[in-house]
Amino acid sequence: MKQLGIVLLLFGLLGCDERVRVLPEDADALRALAQQGDAEAQYTLGFRYATGRGVDQDDAEALRWYRQAADQGEAEAQYTLGFWYATGRGVDQDDAEALRWYRQAADQGDAEAQFNLGVRYDTGRGVPQDRVAALRWYRLAARKGFARSQYTLGVRYATGRGVPQDDVAALRWYRLAAEQGDAQAQFNLGVSYYEGKGVPLDAVRAHMWFNLAYSRMNGNSRVNAANNRDLIGRLMTPEQIAEARHLASEWNATHSR
Repeated sequence: MKQLGIVLLLFGLLGCDERVRVLPEDADALRALAQQGDAEAQYTLGFRYATGRGVDQDDAEALRWYRQAADQGEAEAQYTLGFWYATGRGVDQDDAEALRWYRQAADQGDAEAQFNLGVRYDTGRGVPQDRVAALRWYRLAARKGFARSQYTLGVRYATGRGVPQDDVAALRWYRLAAEQGDAQAQFNLGVSYYEGKGVPLDAVRAHMWFNLAYSRMNGNSRVNAANNRDLIGRLMTPEQIAEARHLASEWNATHSR
């Protein structure tokens, strides 16, 4: 049987520009709340300036309001400052400051900060490399339902990196991430079903997961998903292919993109 190969973890920081609070749409009303010391309003006003939503886009103003919210312990503002220092947006790039803000948000249970902190310990960026600490932060984020961390733990168990190699555990974490629409986890779940790793061989479900991954991937990853799907398809009956497509369609109908 041809070895398809899992998709390995591609490290990358996660952005934050989709986390919007429900507060007054009117910028003046929002600013009045922020000036009164409302940390949630301060964070949201920072977001508005960062994105130009209802105000002129202004990174300096965004940063000012993010800082005020973060200094009051607002976890999303702390995470955002970590991301801005990590990427050098509006400030000089500074790994130490990124780490400091990520840690404050992570200690409050922010899953994205926990994941990014895990990446830093995993790669030794801004801290001495410590894969035990990385694994701890990944687990915390994964247990909160954060798909990227769930996928990452799946890769760890599949490859035995920092943990005992365990195909069943890998499958469990891949499935949790895949059910949230993580394309790389869906791809690796397809590999697991095709190769019988942690689960009995099942061409129908392998085809289904590769098809779902294909619909969410771009570039070479999309090509690989299509190639694997079609490779399996050549070994299946028309009835099995129809069943796999039906399962993928049902999955899409019950999961938001």
